[in-house]
Amino acid sequence: MAEKDVRLMKGNEVIAYAAVHCGCDGYFGYPITPQSEVMETLMELRPWESTGMVVLQAESEIASINMVYGGAATGKKIMTSSSSPGVSLMSEGLSYIAACELPCLVVNCQRGGPGLGTIQPSQGDYLQACKGGGHGDYHLIVLAPSSVQEMYDFVGLSFDLAFKHRNPVMLLADGAIGQMMEKVVFSEQQPRLTDEQVAEQQKAWAATGKGQRANSNVVTSLYLNPEQLEMLNNRLQEKYSRIKAEETRYEEFMCDDAEYVLVAFGSSARICSAVVEQAREEGIKLGLLRPITLWPFPAKPLQDMAERGVKGFMSVEMNAGQMVEDVRMAVEGKAAVEHYGRTGGVIFTPDEVLEALKNNLIK
Repeated sequence: MAEKDVRLMKGNEVIAYAAVHCGCDGYFGYPITPQSEVMETLMELRPWESTGMVVLQAESEIASINMVYGGAATGKKIMTSSSSPGVSLMSEGLSYIAACELPCLVVNCQRGGPGLGTIQPSQGDYLQACKGGGHGDYHLIVLAPSSVQEMYDFVGLSFDLAFKHRNPVMLLADGAIGQMMEKVVFSEQQPRLTDEQVAEQQKAWAATGKGQRANSNVVTSLYLNPEQLEMLNNRLQEKYSRIKAEETRYEEFMCDDAEYVLVAFGSSARICSAVVEQAREEGIKLGLLRPITLWPFPAKPLQDMAERGVKGFMSVEMNAGQMVEDVRMAVEGKAAVEHYGRTGGVIFTPDEVLEALKNNLIK
């Protein structure tokens, strides 16, 4: 048996290693705390010497997302990373990329807002990531890692999903996950699609030169004819329905007999797992549902829990209440739904969450 490659690394650092390991062709970014180590680590790794990967610091976030747009249009594995205010600047480009159905990866290591805010961790970009962020009826596939290992694993997964569905993917982390150091096991990235399958797929849409094709591939999001634009939108909505059916991911912790359930993602889910254990010691039957895909959101398991008699749900987030809207829609009034959160980069403690649960749901 081959020895495992195990290292102690920051979440941001392993993003860079994973990008190289899964064959990323290009990274275009701009430094912003708390995710700057992604590009810094890539510069240290110098992948252009080994794999030919392009690593470039653009002059701004607007420039970087448009470089991603251009690179993705040629069918290459392209990515960028930023933090909350920087991703806001990328919103127009993301809308263009989604409309052109181009695969790419955007990493957002969230910080406190609104505005320039703070460099401390936050989860205040949930609505921006899951409800569009830019203009028009579009969706990103959004993955929420809760460990350094998942920061590594989800890079390859993101590219697989992006190319399978020809859709941009966002890896939505936060400053805590990006900056913390944990053990991570490096492994061979196993893509769903082989290089040959990807190449065959690209012939239909990538701007790689006409070659042997009868027609040129034109990458554009401009449709002056409203009927043509409606056809594009209808096609996108059909694709989003397929993604919901095929790619929804979540994890349950002690939910089988739970009378109350916490719903949390990323750093918050790590804290809430301790809350569940603490509550169980006090005789409270508490469980945790962790969405791994924030979009598509795992509504069905929450519906099932409400129908089987769970008394109440609490959405626990480092924001003023964003994911709680999706929890309420999933539960459909069949059980009480509350929210607990801290803002401004403040990280709550297990004791705070348990107290809020007792005060708001277990009265």
